[in-house]
Amino acid sequence: MSETRSAIVALVGRANVGKSTLMNRILGEKVSIVSPIAQTTRNLVRGVLTEKRGQLAFLDTPGVHKASYDLGRIMNRTARSSIEGSDVALLLLDASQRPRDEDLGWMQKLCRGEATVAIALNKTDINGEFIERYREGWTNLPGEEPTRDPLWFEVSAKTGKGVEALVTALFEMAPEGPHLFPEDMLSDFPRRWNISDVVREKFYAHLKDELPHAIAVRVDKLTEKDDRWDVDVLIYVNRSSQKGIVIGHKGKLLKTVRAQAETELKEMYEKKIRLHLWVKVEKDWAKNHFILKQLGYQ
Repeated sequence: MSETRSAIVALVGRANVGKSTLMNRILGEKVSIVSPIAQTTRNLVRGVLTEKRGQLAFLDTPGVHKASYDLGRIMNRTARSSIEGSDVALLLLDASQRPRDEDLGWMQKLCRGEATVAIALNKTDINGEFIERYREGWTNLPGEEPTRDPLWFEVSAKTGKGVEALVTALFEMAPEGPHLFPEDMLSDFPRRWNISDVVREKFYAHLKDELPHAIAVRVDKLTEKDDRWDVDVLIYVNRSSQKGIVIGHKGKLLKTVRAQAETELKEMYEKKIRLHLWVKVEKDWAKNHFILKQLGYQ
């Protein structure tokens, strides 16, 4: 009988290095929302790859960044704690940009940890100008010598270059053991949170850098009918002026986001989805622990 391998793989790194894009590429389906806006991923999202070689459960984590508010600190704490109990820590770095303090901070955290470490240098389709800088960064970490040597990979989550070699190596790193999750499971991310994230992603695509971090999305109610789902969705903003931007001229942006989200969710759940969107001004919602708990961030 051939051996079966299973592992929990924590996908970590600073904000906007392509963690969600890489996980979606590996799984062959969209599980985590993607945006060029940094700190798009706010929750811990698990995606499961099951095949003949075994099973890899990926934890797509929020990008570590310099936090100045409660939500940011929660996101950082979630990311850093994800490696506890993981079999493999997969650190993703942006090879097209010079190393930052957050990158070196992750290296220092992982170099003497318990998890097996793999480092993937992403965005090599753009350029790999800083690959050697990252390798030197690991070699010259301050303090004691690292207790482990990571395996290094050069990949492009966008084009798929090098991804299969990375997955093969991850299976080889995985310990022998039975599957950790049902074979037909792709993700255990709660349905309400996923719907909220899809709506938020559509706003990000239109608003760009205008005010994405001022937005939060919550599913208030989900009613399942025979022919469709009716979903009441609440969109939080910090100020009245932001409410007008989110709604758009004569409600145009709100209608556009609703239509795009409904289309994607219909494909995702194979069910007609009708979204009802409301915008609410809630000053400093990112500092309100009650709201953060309702949003699933706390």
